[in-house]
Amino acid sequence: MQYSADGQSDGTATVQFPQPGFLASVFRDLGADEDPEADGAAGPPAPGRPDPGAAGSGPSAPAPAGPATTDQASTGPRPSGPDSFGPDPSGPGASTPGAADPADPAGPDQAVAAHARAAALTHHRTLTVRAEHDRLADLLRRAALPVSAMDFESQLRHYEPRPYPADGPAVVEGAEPRWEDFAPADPAAADPGSGPSRRLLDSGYQRELAQARLTHQRALREWRTRRAEAGSPAADESRRAHEAAEEARARAVREYNDSLEECRRAYRLAEPAAVESLLERALAAAETATQDLPAPCRAVFRPLTRTAVLDLDLPPLDLVPSLTGYRLAPEGDILPVPRPPADRATDYLRLVARLALRSLQATDAVDTDEILAGVVLNGWLREPGAEPLCLVSVDADRDALARTRLLPPETPYEERDDEGVYADAEQDEALVRLRQLGAAVTPDPYARAAVQPAARAGAAVPAAPDLSANEFAQLVRDLLTRGGLAEWSVRLRGPAGLVATGEGAPGSALPGRWVVWASRDPAAVTAEQIETLAEAVREESAERGLRLTTGQFAEAALDLSAGEGHRHIHLIDGDGVRELARTHLGLPLAAGR
Repeated sequence: MQYSADGQSDGTATVQFPQPGFLASVFRDLGADEDPEADGAAGPPAPGRPDPGAAGSGPSAPAPAGPATTDQASTGPRPSGPDSFGPDPSGPGASTPGAADPADPAGPDQAVAAHARAAALTHHRTLTVRAEHDRLADLLRRAALPVSAMDFESQLRHYEPRPYPADGPAVVEGAEPRWEDFAPADPAAADPGSGPSRRLLDSGYQRELAQARLTHQRALREWRTRRAEAGSPAADESRRAHEAAEEARARAVREYNDSLEECRRAYRLAEPAAVESLLERALAAAETATQDLPAPCRAVFRPLTRTAVLDLDLPPLDLVPSLTGYRLAPEGDILPVPRPPADRATDYLRLVARLALRSLQATDAVDTDEILAGVVLNGWLREPGAEPLCLVSVDADRDALARTRLLPPETPYEERDDEGVYADAEQDEALVRLRQLGAAVTPDPYARAAVQPAARAGAAVPAAPDLSANEFAQLVRDLLTRGGLAEWSVRLRGPAGLVATGEGAPGSALPGRWVVWASRDPAAVTAEQIETLAEAVREESAERGLRLTTGQFAEAALDLSAGEGHRHIHLIDGDGVRELARTHLGLPLAAGR
């Protein structure tokens, strides 16, 4: 408040500042123009308070000597005009050291703040990349978990009847609750020699007695209520509804088990629909551990060779992180740190190997009746707008699956300081076991390097080129063993055919010891191959030789086998193979394409 000459308040408010030059410093920081008359118009100070004009803020105040000159220069009157905004940095009215220059908006503080923001963004992006690596490690772990066998026994349902809610387990029908069944035992006498006595003043016994009477009365009331309602129409209807529902439950379980038994009968007869249904159930159940990673697998069963062909859809390539993180360059740029291409390809193949082994294990575990003679698995990479690429292909017979542990023991990977959760492709357990099955694996999935599928499950009736190497060997063995050639032993086997020995019983269609050379080469069999087979018969001390092909024989080969020295060599061409399949197996084989 301002005061008049007589010391009375005149009702005008006056703003007081904690120290001289405060208003000037605020105006200077805000870059505003100060009014040179503002400090002088404030009037005299209030009693007991310092006079702001004493600091030299007014034009008539004498300038104190010494250090006060700086404050006077900063708070003194400034000239008006274009240069009146802020003090002159080079003049006597320069701001105090450390104040930001308003003419330079991008000062050192802003540069430091920008660098801090870039560093925080770099850290955030690196954490995002690390989260992708952690997700891949978790997928590798869950993809290697053992799968449960989805055989017929595990799919059976069991019916357990549910009692009617009004039936109490502690109440016998027709028996009224008796007080003797609820009364507590009499307390023992204080003096053992005086015999049993009833201590009516025993508080514990009285509490037990009261609780027993309440329990007896409640049981008696419930028994009388059920007895009264036993003949009511509502109670009878409720009981009939309960019994009807239980009968429906029992009938549903019985019908399901009957249908499951029918499927099992069809499966044992190697009917394609039943076998495929069972296999796809097992494959779908194996995916439950990685539901966030869709990898559907379809099954096609070929009864001709008793082989299941599985088509596995592989995960996309971008599932594996391509970066190790981000770094901040000295210039302030955020730069990505790429991973070596070989490491990224190895990580993708490790995941593919686990998915393939899991599908093979599910197929092998569900085939408890040993209907399958082999399994062919093809892993396909399907990208929008591109042809599917086969990146892995496995052709394994039942014996190979039985000899190989499909999943790594205990943990799918071991974390080491030098490698983290990633391991070299040559040391990864899943890839090693996949290659032990003779699998063809792409060398570089990111280069889209495809492999040749071991077999394709396209046509309902396959031709010889559609079969895998194991399928063709199984077909030849079935044809000849059912024709009478026992003690089958394969000596050489390749994608194009096999060489084996067998021995037939005397009196059978193929008596004696035989050397069999079977091939599915589309080229005609030459006379030189007939000579080679005759030489092999002599080396094996066999009596006869059989040259089987799904194609044709050259004229020279036919003439040679008809000669005197080669009559022990028998020939079967493609038409003969298809006729044998229809005769001995009862199944057709399409002509070669």
